[in-house]
Amino acid sequence: MKVANSLRSLKQRHRDCQVVRRKGRVYVINKTQKRYKARQG
Repeated sequence: MKVANSLRSLKQRHRDCQVVRRKGRVYVINKTQKRYKARQG
């Protein structure tokens, strides 16, 4: 999982990436390609 200040560029890595809020944190998840995961902050 990557940790980044901004998820804007990480969301563009794959077309199935989606931004999700969990426990006050912002995540990028991808159900088809599991390796594209990121967290903000």
